[in-house]
Amino acid sequence: MTAIDFKTLGPAMALILLCVIGFMLNPAFLSEGNITNLLTRSAFIGIIAVGATFVITAGGIDLSVGSMAAVIAGVMIIVMNNSIDTFGAGVTTVLIGCGCSVLLGLGAGWINGTLTTKGKIEAFIVTLGTMGIFRSLVTYFADGGTLSLNFEIRTTYRPVYYDSFFGLPFPVWVFIAVSIAGWVLLNRTAFGRYCTAIGSNEAVAKYSAIKVDRIKTWTYVLQGLCVALATIIYVPRLGSASSSTGVLWELEAIAAVIIGGTVLKGGYGRIGGTILGALILTTIGNILNFTDMISNYLNGTMQGLIIIVAVWLQRGDWTRRSPPKT
Repeated sequence: MTAIDFKTLGPAMALILLCVIGFMLNPAFLSEGNITNLLTRSAFIGIIAVGATFVITAGGIDLSVGSMAAVIAGVMIIVMNNSIDTFGAGVTTVLIGCGCSVLLGLGAGWINGTLTTKGKIEAFIVTLGTMGIFRSLVTYFADGGTLSLNFEIRTTYRPVYYDSFFGLPFPVWVFIAVSIAGWVLLNRTAFGRYCTAIGSNEAVAKYSAIKVDRIKTWTYVLQGLCVALATIIYVPRLGSASSSTGVLWELEAIAAVIIGGTVLKGGYGRIGGTILGALILTTIGNILNFTDMISNYLNGTMQGLIIIVAVWLQRGDWTRRSPPKT
């Protein structure tokens, strides 16, 4: 097996190996209930990671996604709670909250993209700054505590997370839809080709008449939209938001992208690999819940190590070869 084959098939092989290990540690790992839970938990990070794939492929980075999700969730809850008197605790109020989420996600993504491109500030610095801003805003809105969704609205909203369709929970269907749309956008449209070209060599992309700033800004807007969609299906799970909401989501999203084979320096992205990366991260956390060998509190440590190893592997000779079509 060549190195390129390993880069392409490695995530799938790793996921299969993890499933075998999980089953050996506890046969209940492959139970229908656990698999359903694993897929549902993967949906949040997976959806955000699909957006991150475009940002990273175009040579950018977004460290603000976890904090962005927290502030969007907080504002959603505030808006829905305040809409009860006018619209009641029905579907209309939930739709207003969801619409608010999408607008906030698009706006936050546009801010990140515009500051990076028009402001000529490094994406790392911009998103590090907005990460702090978003996190402090949700803390301010919650007055240092927790914002809780009205019980009646939560009853209406609850099925978005807990109900299923053809045996799969709604969050998984959203994940599937976002993944398909992301794959088509990256592999079958001019936008996807432009992202790859910009990440490979931004100067050459400019000489090729590609509107670099516009494309890069749109990758951040797309990332914001994905965060908004993930937040919409996350809020009914707990029905609350606080300063701890979305903590380490940026680490998990970036890890999923890198594990999936997308090159951190840009120029090559794999949506299929990102999906597998999200499943791998969730599977690792799930396995830690099944065993006492490693504390579940070390999940972040495992993710950090995975990122370091994945980037180190990308420095191998195969990164200089032509990547396969996926």
